[in-house]
Amino acid sequence: MQSALVLQAVTSPRLRWLWLTPLVLLSALIAGTAIGETRIPVETVLKVLANRLWGAGYPVDRIDEGIVWSYRLSRAIVAASCGAGLALAGVVLQALLRNPLAEPFLMGISAGASTGAVAVTVAGIGAGAITLSMGAFAGATLAFGLVVMLAHAATGGAGGGRGLQAAGAIILSGIAGSQLFNALTAFIIAKSANAEQARGIMFWLLGNLSGVRWEDVVLAVPAAVGGLLVCLWHMRALDAFTFGADSAASLGIAVRPVRGILIATTALVTAVMVSMVGAIGFVGLVIPHAMRFIVGSRHARLVPASALAGAVFLIGSDILSRILVPGQVLPIGVITSLIGAPAFALILIRGTGAR
Repeated sequence: MQSALVLQAVTSPRLRWLWLTPLVLLSALIAGTAIGETRIPVETVLKVLANRLWGAGYPVDRIDEGIVWSYRLSRAIVAASCGAGLALAGVVLQALLRNPLAEPFLMGISAGASTGAVAVTVAGIGAGAITLSMGAFAGATLAFGLVVMLAHAATGGAGGGRGLQAAGAIILSGIAGSQLFNALTAFIIAKSANAEQARGIMFWLLGNLSGVRWEDVVLAVPAAVGGLLVCLWHMRALDAFTFGADSAASLGIAVRPVRGILIATTALVTAVMVSMVGAIGFVGLVIPHAMRFIVGSRHARLVPASALAGAVFLIGSDILSRILVPGQVLPIGVITSLIGAPAFALILIRGTGAR
């Protein structure tokens, strides 16, 4: 039944644009590979890909081939995966919490994942038995659990009758959780890291794609694709959750298991992305809102549109981070904030005017 709904949604006339998704994504990946500190012609990029994937044997400069294959292509793929994953996390959180401001960065999930990653790499927690992603996942889960418990305590378990109060409590709890885990991260760095480690970690915490390689692609792509499939499988439940847990239960949704699966997926995807590129804000907030203006609020359209837009947005932000300041690569979190903050202000103003 569920698979039939997914197939029907994807093949509906209003979703025919989805068949353009591979072309749009491929174009963005090629642009992310060709544009940078040193511009490489698209023709050269295509020749390198043909040589590497199919052994075409085109004559290509070895330096250009190394830049394209060993540096930029893997970076563009990880950027696309992170953008899609964070956008999907924003879609899920906004539906589950019925709060338009919910997203991994604001809800403390990114801060918790950063704390977990830093605790493993700098403080040595786990003595090598815990991977970076496992530490980030533990931190993300702990942060989100703390935020939810704090919001629940602040509202006394308020539901639909005091929805506005509950929504405000969630946001305030998320801000408090973010500050707490950011402080813990700073404490761990100050206590356990040397000056060189501290400088590298602080740059990474602002969002940094410079160190990603093909090993990261193997982790990022499955996380993003898995998150997308989970969201598509539960798109009916996400539609129901936007009207509240009681409405979802009345429609036959198993509220607790489905909510647990979606929250675990959100925490895992966020943790994987943060463990590779650091905390990147505004992607999970701005992209879902922008896509609602374009494709509407039904999750059959919103989920794939947000994933695609998030991927393209982060690839574009990464390009800007490499070309805005000659000879210097900016943290990608700086670019997403510079773009995301005005964009969200515009969306907020337009939304208020529409009402």
